[in-house]
Amino acid sequence: MARYVVNRLGQAVLLLFIVSMLGFAILHLAPGGPLSQFALSSQMTQEDLDRITRQLGLDRPLPVQYADWLWRMLRGDWGVSYRDGEPVLKIIGAHLGATFELMATATLIAVVVGCWIGILGAIRRYSIFDQFATVGAMVALSIPTFWFGLIAIYVFSVNLGWLPSGNRHTVGEEGSLLDMLHHLIAPALVLALVETAMWGRFMRSSMLDVINQDYIRTARAKGLPEWRILSQHALRNALLPMITVAGLQFPTLLGGALVTETVFTWPGMGRLFLDSIGYRDYPVVMGILMFSATMVLIGSLIADMLYAVVDPRIRVG
Repeated sequence: MARYVVNRLGQAVLLLFIVSMLGFAILHLAPGGPLSQFALSSQMTQEDLDRITRQLGLDRPLPVQYADWLWRMLRGDWGVSYRDGEPVLKIIGAHLGATFELMATATLIAVVVGCWIGILGAIRRYSIFDQFATVGAMVALSIPTFWFGLIAIYVFSVNLGWLPSGNRHTVGEEGSLLDMLHHLIAPALVLALVETAMWGRFMRSSMLDVINQDYIRTARAKGLPEWRILSQHALRNALLPMITVAGLQFPTLLGGALVTETVFTWPGMGRLFLDSIGYRDYPVVMGILMFSATMVLIGSLIADMLYAVVDPRIRVG
């Protein structure tokens, strides 16, 4: 087990290095740059732009800039925002809670509802419920998340007035739990929609595979109650493959959170990432990129380790 964990950790570190190198190169080679924001000012002279270039270290060769950034990041210095002048870690920390709040709520909804739909669809295979669930999952997986967000705002905010159209709190009620939940409902449901469809499809397939096994037929032949067969034998084994699914859902959640936060003006890391790209704020963009990549790899590593514990055959490979 220790050798398996060490190998996976080594692969994760190598992937992080590759992600950092590619991300840094793409950002700095893209058209424009952080100086494009300063160049818009009519009061800026070429001397001013040259001075800012030297202060930001952008006049050095790209490999030197990357080596300097990587060395400082390994020491815990993620840089300073070009736009705000604040440390990158402080800026990310200020937006991290909102993103985790949204993702955790959406995940809870997706797991509970998705697994329930998948189990019920497997038990009642080819029924009207199963057919409706299949069609609904295909629709949810086919239509972009931002479209669902816009529809939710139009229906529940503009027409019905039940839910706010955006933001995390009402101005002046930042400490109210009810106000926070009121603002959380719409973005969490929109973000959970695609996740629910995926969990439902995976759970249905896993459950169908289990209930067709010989030991399930043997349990029925012994006269065990159906609820006991499903809960103690089928469900327990059907949940094992879902460990891997849970680890692989994190990248989808991050991508969905980026779109959802933008549509609902949710003050999380997704919105911060897009704003930082627009301002060419390289340190913040790289900080969010590395943080997100690290969280994705940690999720995958935890899923692999849990699966190796459940199924020792995985460790052999």
